[in-house]
Amino acid sequence: MLEKNVKLYDKTILVTGAAGFIGANLIQALFRDVGSVHIVGIDNMNAYYDVSLKEFRLNQIRELEAAVSGDFTFIEGSIADKGLVCSLFEQYRPQIVVNLAAQAGVRYSIENPDAYIESNLIGFYNILEACRHSYDDGAAGVEHLVYASSSSVYGSNKKIPYATQDKVDNPVSLYAATKKSNELLAHSYSKLYGIPSTGLRFFTVYGPAGRPDMAYFGFTDKLVKNETIRIFNYGNCRRDFTYIDDIVTGVEAVLQCAPLPNEDGVRYKIYNIGNNQPENLLDFVEILQEELKRAEILPEDYDFEAHKELVGMQPGDVEVTFADVSELERDFGFRPSTDLREGLRKFAQWYRDFYL
Repeated sequence: MLEKNVKLYDKTILVTGAAGFIGANLIQALFRDVGSVHIVGIDNMNAYYDVSLKEFRLNQIRELEAAVSGDFTFIEGSIADKGLVCSLFEQYRPQIVVNLAAQAGVRYSIENPDAYIESNLIGFYNILEACRHSYDDGAAGVEHLVYASSSSVYGSNKKIPYATQDKVDNPVSLYAATKKSNELLAHSYSKLYGIPSTGLRFFTVYGPAGRPDMAYFGFTDKLVKNETIRIFNYGNCRRDFTYIDDIVTGVEAVLQCAPLPNEDGVRYKIYNIGNNQPENLLDFVEILQEELKRAEILPEDYDFEAHKELVGMQPGDVEVTFADVSELERDFGFRPSTDLREGLRKFAQWYRDFYL
């Protein structure tokens, strides 16, 4: 623990997507674990989902900031605004950059592709350019760029579990294509300009104050309203659900260790970060409704069977996600500790307190 505190102590860290699910939880963890750290957050606060959730997360950060010796500066704006990104780097000179800002969601990428090009490609390019110019005039520059990729890059790969050495050349959604593009762009900038970068392929992150477009959240909303939930591929899907605290523990560990040059001399690395234990979707929704009853969100006599509909696979989706996290475990001792029932219980308790 001491070594971790020494490495991050008094650093300036830029977190994009600071009001997002992973970003906000990461910032809180840094305040709790390090204390004296200077965090600059940027988020465009768009209305892709309920903005009050983003405001709730920011308020959590500010409450925690008041109890530590670190500080949090928040800027509302888009990383697609190159002038804004450049000015942030010039003013705050971040030593560590965590790019979590992105337009998320596989299904939404079919409906609104422009948002993905703007945020995930143009925005990430702006971050890379700012990192590159942080070394101008002999400045120390960015010590480590950590950015969000996604398990979606694996597409419809038949080999499981998914390993970072697998080919990922056949994305099945625009969202996945933008995330694969991020990895390629980061590699080229690492090769050309020496930017130490680490990409993290996230696997189905869930938990309190999560994203409403995720299945567990959407199912809950519908069940509360007495509506029918649709379970795709007739329930024959498996997902590597990963609790938010486990994800943040992994990200926090990665932040402190910029990659050494690989066999090609490039300071570039990609890790899977998931639970390494895929769950059947029907089992998942069964546990969810049990925990919603336990939290008194649904009545004990709620007829769950009458509120579910099994339907076919939807475009852009895949049957299974399954993370091989052996590299992350080897390099950082990463080992998720939250089982699905415990995680959904915490979500249900939060949902009750926030909405009911």
